Amino acid sequence: MGPAVHPLFTPAGRADPHPIYRRLRAEQPVCQVVEPRGFPLWLVARYVDCASVLRDPRLTKDLRKLSPEHQAVYAPIEEPREVLRRHMLTSDPPDHGRLRALVSRAFTPQRVEGLRPRVEAITESLLDAFEGRATVDLVAELAFPLPVTVIAELLGVPAADRDRFRAWTTTLVSTPVTEPEMALQRAAGQAFAGYFRDLIAARRAEPREDLVSALVHAEEAGDRLGPEELLGTLFLLLAAGHETTVSLLANGAMALMDHPDQRELLQRRPALIGSAVEEVLRYCGPVKHATERWALEDLEIGGQHIAAGQMVLALLLSANRDEERFPDPDRFDIQRSPNKHLAFGAGIHFCLGAPLARLEAQVAIPALLRRSPGLRLAVAREDLAWSTALLFHGVRSLPVALAA
Repeated sequence: MGPAVHPLFTPAGRADPHPIYRRLRAEQPVCQVVEPRGFPLWLVARYVDCASVLRDPRLTKDLRKLSPEHQAVYAPIEEPREVLRRHMLTSDPPDHGRLRALVSRAFTPQRVEGLRPRVEAITESLLDAFEGRATVDLVAELAFPLPVTVIAELLGVPAADRDRFRAWTTTLVSTPVTEPEMALQRAAGQAFAGYFRDLIAARRAEPREDLVSALVHAEEAGDRLGPEELLGTLFLLLAAGHETTVSLLANGAMALMDHPDQRELLQRRPALIGSAVEEVLRYCGPVKHATERWALEDLEIGGQHIAAGQMVLALLLSANRDEERFPDPDRFDIQRSPNKHLAFGAGIHFCLGAPLARLEAQVAIPALLRRSPGLRLAVAREDLAWSTALLFHGVRSLPVALAA
């Protein structure tokens, strides 16, 4: 019988990880644990150490850089979705910079701001469907369709296929433990790859003014983007372009329902929405930890020796409640300043889609409160079903009552 899975990875830990994070920061800020699939890894819980991990070039994102024996230990993590793995989030310099440069122009603050009218129109259309109803599922009817429609339009992917994307990405970001679960993830990866191969072929034959066409052109231009990198980049943009924002919007709505004083303050002073979204990102951000990094050499983090080849996870949610960094960190304060959280990471892998996620939250949350000022949970908090993915912190469904 192997070592016990850490409490952070249990259903109770997924629903409310903060008491566990608090104990880790106080007692074991860098500790080695076992995750549900049996892989050993190091958890890093304090802000200062997480910020260091996110910027340390001795920690690689590319599993292929490890020795063969270390690759063999962790290869099963990526094998079910290997066909979609080649993208900027799993690359180090210089490949990382080359891949990021190809798509960064589409996500500059100026280009994203240009999307505001479309984000507002989609939001209002979704909220129109709430009229006359007593309850809705905020995840299914707002938090998911808004960001998936925006990113689909930006890429040039038919929004009508969004439910297929949702099913595939939900499976691909899950944490398969059994062989049947891994088989489902392999099938989802192959389906997603097949879909994109067909779309790539269509854009080669008939280019359009969209990001898929731009990336296909980049691939045809030479060595800037290989076929596997094109597939992986499209998967990353579509999956990351909506999956995290789903939880950001749902978590934001929950935080404001849980803190009526802050909701009333935001309703009185809508200009606080920028600061409010930053506090949502800090207080209950959508991503529990940064994606996997592996030590290229022996190194030290927070006084702990990390051997070459070992995996490290920076706990972003924990860092963002660190008492040493944020005064009264468990208080939700939409006027908090300064608020230099790590919800979008740091360093060269800082989230490319941060401006778009911020825009969508800054549009959707005030619109929701304006149209449904009496918003409240329609079920008991303990009945909410939380995501089983290790990476994401969010509910799978959020039934709310709309009436005052």
